[in-house]
Amino acid sequence: MLPEWLSISPAGTEKYAETKQSIADAGLHTVCVEAHCPNIAECWSSGTATFMILGDKCTRGCRFCAVHKSAIGSGIDALEPTKLANVIRKWRLDYVVLTSVCRDDLQDQGAGHFAACIRAIKKQNPGTLVEVLIPDFGGDASLLRTIADAGPDVVGHNIETVERLSPVIRDRRASYRQSLRVLNEFKRMGVRLYTKSAMMLGVGETEEEVLRSLHDLRDSHVDFVAVGQYLRPSQFQYEVKEYVTPEKFERIKRSALGMGFLYAAAGPFVRSSYKAGEYFIKRIVETGR
Repeated sequence: MLPEWLSISPAGTEKYAETKQSIADAGLHTVCVEAHCPNIAECWSSGTATFMILGDKCTRGCRFCAVHKSAIGSGIDALEPTKLANVIRKWRLDYVVLTSVCRDDLQDQGAGHFAACIRAIKKQNPGTLVEVLIPDFGGDASLLRTIADAGPDVVGHNIETVERLSPVIRDRRASYRQSLRVLNEFKRMGVRLYTKSAMMLGVGETEEEVLRSLHDLRDSHVDFVAVGQYLRPSQFQYEVKEYVTPEKFERIKRSALGMGFLYAAAGPFVRSSYKAGEYFIKRIVETGR
């Protein structure tokens, strides 16, 4: 049984239905649906969604994730950048988040398509801030540069969990240290952007390990961090080991802010992309400009 602080609001507002239909009409995917996000009702009811590009089949097999898995991904829609830009203009969004499945089956792992989506959004919506939540692209610096050169305002890449548990719940091609190198690489490039990462609690980590991970992120010059509760999407994913209390999340948030993160969110329903955080980060990015 879930503890009382993990009650989820039901979906059903008019805006929720409109958002759902708009996404369906455009033939787009969202991580909100594919990853069974618990915040879908709240975010969609306010017209916020995290778009998932490069299809709905992931070539990696992380044990915590509900996204469909396949050795070969879906076909790529060449019109996806235009469709995204049009929907964003229709919704009049001033902050958008793009993420994707992993596409190890592609020569550039999807980096070129990612960049095309960023550029299309910026061209049609010059005032819109774009946050991207990217795979590790195998740690290939040239592919990371492709993303950076497209001009995103925030680049996110999640470490997902503490170092000890990373081999247990992430795909073997991913690694804790590689994720840190990816985040640090964007700062080494000298481009003007912010970096962001996220991790989930409740998979068997200790609080000491969480704090060590936060220090590792700061050592990699990460600007924003999000820490949330892992919720098992179905019986086929990794089991929940602990339901972390709001008090513990608040303690972790205070510690993160004390380490120097510009923004830190921690709570049962916090995810790497969540509208409450986007509003705050938007102000920081605009001030930084």
